[in-house]
Formats: sequence, C-alpha cells, structure tokens
Amino acid sequence: MSSRPRTTSFAESCKPVAQPSAFGNMKVSRDKDGGKVTTVVATPGQGPDRPQEVSYSDTKVIGNGSFGVVYQAKLCHSGEMVAIKKVLQDKRFKNRELQIMRKLDHCNIVRLRYFFYSSGDKKDEVYLNLVLDYVPETVYRVARHYSRAKQILPMVYVKLYMYQLFRSLAYIHSFGICHRDIKPQNLLLDPETAVLKLCDFGSAKQLVRGEPNVSYICSRYYRAPELIFGATDYTSSIDVWSAGCVLAELLLGQPIFPGDSGVDQLVEIIKVLGTPTREQIREMNPNYTEFKFPQIKAHPWTKVSHTVPTHCSPGVFRPRTPPEAIALCSRLLEYTPTARLTPLEACAHSFFDELRDPNIKLPNGRDKPVLFNFTTQELSSNPSLASILIPAHARNQAGGTAPASASATTGQSCHNDSR
Repeated sequence: MSSRPRTTSFAESCKPVAQPSAFGNMKVSRDKDGGKVTTVVATPGQGPDRPQEVSYSDTKVIGNGSFGVVYQAKLCHSGEMVAIKKVLQDKRFKNRELQIMRKLDHCNIVRLRYFFYSSGDKKDEVYLNLVLDYVPETVYRVARHYSRAKQILPMVYVKLYMYQLFRSLAYIHSFGICHRDIKPQNLLLDPETAVLKLCDFGSAKQLVRGEPNVSYICSRYYRAPELIFGATDYTSSIDVWSAGCVLAELLLGQPIFPGDSGVDQLVEIIKVLGTPTREQIREMNPNYTEFKFPQIKAHPWTKVSHTVPTHCSPGVFRPRTPPEAIALCSRLLEYTPTARLTPLEACAHSFFDELRDPNIKLPNGRDKPVLFNFTTQELSSNPSLASILIPAHARNQAGGTAPASASATTGQSCHNDSR
C-alpha cells in the first residue's frame, strides 16, 4: 500500500528550467533533472472562477475505462499527489460531474482541487480534466486482500468504512444528489488513517421528483431492485441499497448478490429476500404488479438473536457476525425503497455505537478519523438525530456548540480525531 503524499520540500525539483513548448492551453517543459513538467491554466474547484497557473510532474496512468483515463501526478507548488481524471467533453452540454463536484465539500468525499480543459488528438476534441485528491487505496482492494488471505476484515474497519460512507451519502442526499454507482471500487481509503472518501461522480445526478431518470444505472451487483424492474422515478434510496450490498460484502467476504445478468441479479436477490409481495412490487414499479414470479421464501440471514426481524434470521452470514450488523443489513436491503433507512439514520444505528466510544483507537494505535463534525446541512434530513450522532464527549470538546453551518465545511478535515 502506498505511502502518504510527500511534503512541500519536494516542490523545488519541479521548477521548469527549459523553455516551455505550447500544446493547446498546456505548456510542457523540463525540470532540472530532465523530468517532464506540465503547466496549465486551471480553475479552483471551489470558490470564485479565478483561473491560475498550476504545474504538475511525475504523471503516470493509474486507471482507465469507458469514461476516459485517470493519471497520478505531483503538484509542483506543494509536492502533494493528485489524481487527474481526463474525460472527453461534449461541447453541447455542461458536464454534470463537474457541476456536482464543484458543489461538494466534505471530508468523506474526494475533493475537486482544480479543473482545466485540454485539446485532443482529433480536431475540435476537448477534454475536461478534474484534478482530485489522490487517495492510495480502495475498499475493493483492501477487502480483496483479506479475502485472498482467507481472513475477515476486522469489524472495527467494517464499522469505520460503512459509517463514513453513510456520512458521505447523508451529505450528498441533503442536496438532492444521488451518486448512482456506489460500490467498493468507488470508496477510496487511506490505509494509515482509515479515512474513506467517496469518488467517481460520473453517474451522479440531482434527482427531481416528477422528472424521469434512466434505470440502467449502477454496477450490477449493487443495483437496487427497482432499477432492475425498470423504474425511472426512483429516489436516492438506491444508494442506500447499494451501501447495504457493500456492508453485506464486507461481512461475507464476497458479493451477496453476484448476478450474471440483470434478470439473474433479481434471482440472486429473491434467493435471499424471498419473492417480493404484490405491494412491494407496486412500490418498486407499478407496471410490474401483474407479473408472475416463482414463490420463493426468504432465505434466513443467520442463526443469531431473535431480536433480528423475522425475514432476516438463520443462514446468510457467518455464525459470529454481530447481530447489530445483520439488523442494519436488514434495514438497508429492503424491497420497498421508503422502508430503507436514510443514510443519517444508518449512522445513528447501534452497529456504530463502538465508534462513539471516546477511547477507541485504530488497530495500528492511531486515533480514529474525525467522525462527529456534523454540519447543519448534513443533519438537515433529521436534526433530532444530533443527540445520538454527536456524542457528549464530542460536544464537550467542541465547547457545547451546535453543529457548524454548511459553509463551515470548507477544508473539513477527517484526520486525527482524539475524540
């Protein structure tokens, strides 16, 4: 796993010394060691549009896909590592990902530092470049590491990762923004600090009631059943279903619903939750109420306490899985979208009570990340939960003050919580 970003002491070696050659609105030069330095005119991700020159070096490809390419680079002025996501821009439309990223400022969401445009190889080709926080790991890779070693991810990490995911969802949902592609690959991790950051807003959208949305969205294993049913009037609760799938996967060590196709995905869900009732189908998509499904009983979740709801009892999870984890899973993986917990309610769930203990440390001995610096914006869906979400010791340390206003999220840090 990668080390943490370098400090400003490395910035000097990045200074351009050769005469730059222009490429579109980019200038490429060489530093004193012969390394390539790229200088662009970029706009800060937050705040007013004040373009400025930004130089970066040590560029290398770290990912690619249908969306474009992701590079890792080092900012010359600070020595910090960043990720640069380069996507082809359709000049007819505003880039939705850019519009959304510019609104967001939260310690559990990857930060847009700058953005700039560059020309492509073909005539009139324009690329949008998003300069983002670089975070070295993902939940996907960490979970895979434990799975291959035939080990279970320590429960404190399951709690930390899921709690921070729900915080990020509570924040974006408070703006009406739905991520629409929650999966372990999009959950970035700093393995040293256990800070999680949600990334990849390429599928995200501000949902407006009454306006239709595409149903073919979200990666298959994490796709909510209403999407499989072809619903176009879904809500941000599809993110909650996906988060429930991530939680189940961390507990199981493998995906809970590994469908081979869209239809098979529904079969996998029915094998665990049972056949949806007529009413549940109506809640997901009224057009399917007459459809005949094979009648399959719910597969019991695990042989644990009888306090877990009846449709979530013996069989899916390992015998020693904490009852609170199974109870939380059962409240997220509900057919009826409105029956699912909200992200804020999930944060307040008893499964996360251990994180509210002032004495808890990470297994590596470090302080846990900042977890309780909720803003009024984050709490807006249910302010009454503040008494649970901000424990007494955190309130006392903050001087008994109320949650900060949304504007106070600027530069919100997740590191070094001694609370």
